[in-house]
Amino acid sequence: MDETVAEYIRRTVLKIPRGEIKSMLQKWGFLSEAQLQTINFHQVKDNVSQEVVHLCEENSADIKQAAVLDIIYNHIYSNKRMWSVYQMQKTGEEPEIFDLHSFKKKFKRRLLSALENVTINFREYEDNAIWIRVAWGTPYTKPNQYKPSYVVYHSQTPYVFISTSMFKSNLPLLCQALVVASSYRDIREMELRSHSLNSLKDIVFKRYSQHFQTHCPRPIQDRSGVLESADLRIIQENKSEKERIQRVTREIFGDGPQPQLEFAQYKLETMFKSDPTMEVLDKKEPFRCLVKFSSPHLLESLRSLALAGMADAPLSPLLTCITEKARNNFKIKEKKSSFPEGFVSP
Repeated sequence: MDETVAEYIRRTVLKIPRGEIKSMLQKWGFLSEAQLQTINFHQVKDNVSQEVVHLCEENSADIKQAAVLDIIYNHIYSNKRMWSVYQMQKTGEEPEIFDLHSFKKKFKRRLLSALENVTINFREYEDNAIWIRVAWGTPYTKPNQYKPSYVVYHSQTPYVFISTSMFKSNLPLLCQALVVASSYRDIREMELRSHSLNSLKDIVFKRYSQHFQTHCPRPIQDRSGVLESADLRIIQENKSEKERIQRVTREIFGDGPQPQLEFAQYKLETMFKSDPTMEVLDKKEPFRCLVKFSSPHLLESLRSLALAGMADAPLSPLLTCITEKARNNFKIKEKKSSFPEGFVSP
């Protein structure tokens, strides 16, 4: 077995949590149950990885088997990578019957015709998801197995999820191969990114919950659990306002769990307006700024703002349209028209 393959397998095993090494190796299926029984999974992980490598040497493992183990790891721990969503477009004709064998053949042929030093591996999952791993080289170097690209394509849908640490020059080659293999005519980035691959799928496939439930606000209580003594009109006004906030929040977000996104980014470009005689600016260059909202669970945080009294309800459409427009990167510019100055909503 090649030394680079052995080292890659060893490093992959080291990334796996100790309690999951055996189950992941079983999913891999390259080592027999009898071989797995010989491994002491309770010793330090470095020793476990060495034993796995030794068994792989007995089975003459190559980079194809090592790549499959890597795909299995990234499928289980997909949230360790940043994913971008792309959407493909057809010319309007009826969708073709998807042929996995033809898809693989076309994808490989297209990439290999453009770049010879590249390794390509596929793995299919039950939800019609095809995982593709591409390790990139150059005309003079072997593929870098430690910085591959991962593509998740759901057949019979126009959506592709890509995670990559490759050179930007290779991204058009990857997109072109996807378009050709899936018989589409074009592909574009949707400006939707997250570490949570499942949440991105929920957004583009409209799988997140929008069922509304009825909330009954709890009464205001003092330390003894008795209603505070206050003007009944103030209590009624507060109650009505809380009910309005809850109703508006449910209409926007629903009551189900929100897809998990870590950020929303807004690039603003606007012109400074002043009296021409003031000559405040010599150059009519636009002002540009970047506003970024970040949170471990941004949509849940936004939903809680009004309910917690930290923002007015409803929130700005710029914040609440994220799932509807399936994007969390926006560019906001002034309207180019004869109407009064304003901003084009994303």
